[in-house]
Amino acid sequence: MEILTMQGCDGSVLLDDTPTFTGEKTAAPNNNSLRGFDVIDNIKAQIEGICPQVVSCADILAVAARDSVVALGGPTWVVQLGRRDSTTASLDAANNDIPAPTLGLGDLTKSFSNKGLTATDMIALSGAHTIGQARCVNFRNRIYTETNIETSLATSLKSNCPDMTGDNNISPLDVSTPYLFDNFYYKNLLNKKGVLHSDQQLFNGGSADSQTTTYSSNMATFFTDFSAAMVKMSNIGSLTGSSGQIRKNCRKVN
Repeated sequence: MEILTMQGCDGSVLLDDTPTFTGEKTAAPNNNSLRGFDVIDNIKAQIEGICPQVVSCADILAVAARDSVVALGGPTWVVQLGRRDSTTASLDAANNDIPAPTLGLGDLTKSFSNKGLTATDMIALSGAHTIGQARCVNFRNRIYTETNIETSLATSLKSNCPDMTGDNNISPLDVSTPYLFDNFYYKNLLNKKGVLHSDQQLFNGGSADSQTTTYSSNMATFFTDFSAAMVKMSNIGSLTGSSGQIRKNCRKVN
């Protein structure tokens, strides 16, 4: 689950729609894609039973993101705490600001730059695609029309992603080690095995090639850069002090 909503690391993505409020869950990049909300609910319920309205949903997301990476063999980092939860969300920002899987390298770099993240951060954070799944609708055009994809990968993906149906069928973003947090995402890119168009842009004859190559052969460097970028990202748009609130239920404002 991503920790950064388009307002920042403020837990806004967790808010459910109501008759008078539209959240971010139904935004095109999130709908039928983001999962794990029940996991956050369970964590929040346990914490509220021990120390009510002390730990925010935003902090829970930030810690859960770190711990899930560690559990799958990835690096750790110090999660700064003290975030508060938003009382609003932005469907429009989620629709317009989340980088699309169709973007080229220049637009990917700009999208991250707009949030204060460098090209180095972007390439490192993309390595989160060493775990997780992609929806067929987001890679169909790549496997049926693009040429910079390894033939056997395209054939394999087509078996679960017909050219006209199955939009919500899912396939691993890292076809080599889908349940390990490692550097095989980058190794795959060197072999034209990026599942998303935007993934393969990180090794396609452009300015990202060198860093991608480094990560493919040096997992420690990837882990160091990823951890640093996660700390930066988790502080974007954070609410502190008297801003926002500490939600009792992550799905709704108090």
